[in-house]
Amino acid sequence: MDVKEVKPPSGYGKPPWVFRGSALYQLHLVKAETARAFIPKEFKLVEAFGYTLGGFFLANYDDSPAGMFDELVVIAGTVWNPPTSCAWAARVLVNSDEACIHGRKHVGLPSQVARFSKQRIIPIPRPSKVKSNRLLSMVGVGTAPNKPQNYLDIQVTEIKGPAVADICTINLGTFALAKAMPGINSDRLMGPVVKMSLPSFSGRTEYNPHLLKYSCKIECRIRAVRPAKVWGPSEKDHSSKCKSSRLVDVITRDVGEDERSLSIAVMLSKPILALQFNCLKMQVEAPKVVSPPPNPNNASQGS
Repeated sequence: MDVKEVKPPSGYGKPPWVFRGSALYQLHLVKAETARAFIPKEFKLVEAFGYTLGGFFLANYDDSPAGMFDELVVIAGTVWNPPTSCAWAARVLVNSDEACIHGRKHVGLPSQVARFSKQRIIPIPRPSKVKSNRLLSMVGVGTAPNKPQNYLDIQVTEIKGPAVADICTINLGTFALAKAMPGINSDRLMGPVVKMSLPSFSGRTEYNPHLLKYSCKIECRIRAVRPAKVWGPSEKDHSSKCKSSRLVDVITRDVGEDERSLSIAVMLSKPILALQFNCLKMQVEAPKVVSPPPNPNNASQGS
C-alpha cells in the first residue's frame, strides 16, 4: 500500500492538531443504500441485514487551532479496513470558516459552514399526587411538583453564500447542561477516564481528490447517556416520532436526492448507543494518502 504524508497547513501549524472540549458520539443503524451514496466503490461497506453502523459526532471545542467552535460530523457508515474498520463522514458542519477550509483542503472532509442556534428549554413543573398517602392528598398536602427536565435544542443550519438550509434540530437532555447548571456535581457524572483511537477514511471530494486516512486519538471521561432526539428541517411538531421515520423512507427511496438530504436521512436513522465525552482532548494526526485495498465484492463478481 502506497502511503505518503500530506503537506501540513500553515494556519493550523504542525500536526498533530489538538482540540479540547466536550462531545456526544451517537451510533445509529443506517440503511446500507443510504451509506453507499457517500462511500467510494472500491471499499466494502460493513453491513448486516441491510444496515451499517453510522451516526454523528457533535462537539463543542473550547480550545483548538481555530479557536472555539462547534462541529457536527455526520457519519454515513463503516467500511472494512482489514483487520479493523473505519468510519466515513458524509458531511461535516462547523461554525468556523478557518476550520471549514482546513477540513476541506488538508483532511479531505466534506466540510460546510453552518450556524448552531442553541436554546435552553425548561418545562413548567406539574404537580403530582403522592399515591402512598391518600389522607394527605385529601387535605391538600400530598402534592409536590415534578422536577422539571431541562433540555437544550441545537438547530443546525448550513450556510453557502447567501443561501441557507436547515439540516436538523438535536434535542439534548440535562446531561449536556451539567457544566452550565449550578448545584450539579458534574465530576460525579462524567464517568471514567478512557483513551481510544478512532481511525477514519476521507477524501475523494472536489477540494481534495486523494483518498486519505487519519487517526483521532481521544482522551476523555466517558459515560453512556440517553440518545439525543433528532428532528428533520420540515418537522415542526417535536412530539411526533412517526414523521421522522416517514421522512427517512421518502429520502432513502429516491437515490437521486442530493447529499444534504441523504445526510439528514443518516441523522434521522435509529439510534442504538450514545456516549458523552467530557474533558475531551482530541489529537488529530496528519492524514496520509493511501491506495485503497481491493473490494472483495469486485473479486467475487469477477470469479
